[in-house]
Amino acid sequence: MAHESLGVFQMIIGASLVVKLVLLLLLGFSATSWAIIILKFRLISKAHKETVAFIDAFWKSRNLADAYSKARQLKESSVARVFRTVYMELKRLTNPSGVQGQESSLDQNGNSSLDTRSGVEHMRRTLRKATDEEVTRMAQLIPFLATAGSTAPFIGLFGTVWGIMSSFQGIANKGSANLAVVAPGIAEALVATAVGLLVAIPSVIAFNYFSQKVRVIDSDLRSFSADFLNIVERDIFRPKGENT
Repeated sequence: MAHESLGVFQMIIGASLVVKLVLLLLLGFSATSWAIIILKFRLISKAHKETVAFIDAFWKSRNLADAYSKARQLKESSVARVFRTVYMELKRLTNPSGVQGQESSLDQNGNSSLDTRSGVEHMRRTLRKATDEEVTRMAQLIPFLATAGSTAPFIGLFGTVWGIMSSFQGIANKGSANLAVVAPGIAEALVATAVGLLVAIPSVIAFNYFSQKVRVIDSDLRSFSADFLNIVERDIFRPKGENT
C-alpha cells in the first residue's frame, strides 16, 4: 500500500503544470466541500434536536410568553427562530402604544380581542417571510456541493485530456510508441480524473442528504406556521362581541 501511495505521489509530481493546476483546483473544491459538509451536518443536526424540544415546549406552554422564553434558549431551532420573529411582531401589533397594561393580550391565550382581519393577514405575511428567510439560511452553502459534484469530474477530465495530449506529444518527439513509454504519461493524466471523482461523489451524496433535510425543515416550519396562525386568529384577533 505504501508503495502504491508513493507511486501515485510520484505521478502527481511528474505531471505537467496544467495537470498540477487542475489537481490544486480540485483540492480546493474538496477542502471547501468537506468544510461545508461538516458545518451543515452539525448545524442541521442541532437545529433538528432543538426544534423537537421547542415544539414540545410550545404545546405545553401556558401562554405565548412562556413559549417565547423557551424559544430564546434555543438559538439554532428554525421553528424557534421563526416564532421569536412573529411573536415580537404580534406583540407590536397588539401593543402599538407601548402601554404595559396591554401586554396581557399575549400573556394568556384568550384574553385579547382585536377586531381586524388585516391583523391576521399581516401575521400570515410575517410568518411566510420569516419561514422563507429561515429556509434560505439553512440552505446556504449547500448549492456549492451541487456545483462541486457536477463540475469536478469535468475539471478532472480536462486535466486527463491535457495530460494525454502531452504524453502523445512526448511520444512524437521521441519517436517511440511502446507501452513502457506510453503507460506512465497516461497513468499520470488519469490521476486527475480519479481525483475529480473523489471530489464529486461525496459532494453529490451530501447535497442530496442536506437538500432532503432542508425540505423537512421547510415542512416543519409551514406546519407550525399554520398551527400558530390558527391560534392567533382564534385567541388574539377575535371579532368584537365574541365571548372570551
